[in-house]
Amino acid sequence: MGGTRYDLGARLSRAEAAGYGKKSAGEIFTQNAKGMAHDSMNPNGITFREARDSAVHPNSVPIILGLDVTGSMGHIPHELIKEGLPKLMGGIIQGGVPDPALLFLGIGDHECDNYPLQVGQFESGDQELDMWLTRTYIESGGGGNAGESYLLAWYFAAFHTKTDAFEKRNQKGLLFTVGDEPNLDVLPASAIKEIMGTGQETYTAKELLDEAKKYYDVYHISVLHSDQAIRSDVAWKELLGQNCLSIQDHREIPNVIKGIICDRFKSGSSGSVNLGGLENIEML
Repeated sequence: MGGTRYDLGARLSRAEAAGYGKKSAGEIFTQNAKGMAHDSMNPNGITFREARDSAVHPNSVPIILGLDVTGSMGHIPHELIKEGLPKLMGGIIQGGVPDPALLFLGIGDHECDNYPLQVGQFESGDQELDMWLTRTYIESGGGGNAGESYLLAWYFAAFHTKTDAFEKRNQKGLLFTVGDEPNLDVLPASAIKEIMGTGQETYTAKELLDEAKKYYDVYHISVLHSDQAIRSDVAWKELLGQNCLSIQDHREIPNVIKGIICDRFKSGSSGSVNLGGLENIEML
């Protein structure tokens, strides 16, 4: 992460100038027209993504947000770039967590999709976060195999991230996946090697969850907008218990995430950030 801050006022002005509120997903997410992931988000060859402290952010809080970009969930990034992201970051900072470092992951299906994992960087600034989110390729894939590869978020968090929060303060980060399908049960070594460039071991979902939990508090947000989503929610609750959060309306996602983060890091400080314009956003 760099030394930039989240400037909500500037972000709102830039979003208005860019026409985020009026443009279609295809106009904003330009990789969609190219039919491929952005080179910078290709995880092949990545050793680590790092969330480090800086003079601007001396107590960085690493947050991973894994977004399901398959067919039924591809509208979520569009909603985030229009309004959800400033609500999320503004709400976290206003709630007393001044140093959030957010990493986007695009999650697909390693059994069916060409790009089952896309990876951004840990960032705190408004321009940088918008850049990584809009670089995401909404592949709109998935398949009839009764699941998606949410376990890839756990794999990447466990084996390919490093954070000062954990190394300096023994403080776990927070990892959220968002989706409407069950989790696939196994991540084969062959899939890991194809996605990451290296991989010699097959993992079960439970093994990867346990590995990720060493460094992150792990949550899943189930979006219950279909009968399939409601059925899969049962399995998620069996796996994660109260860390499976069920919502009916996808527009609740920023509010759910900021609530969890702010509850954990109650400090009473609003942080050093320009929150001008927050009053113009109706918090979910």
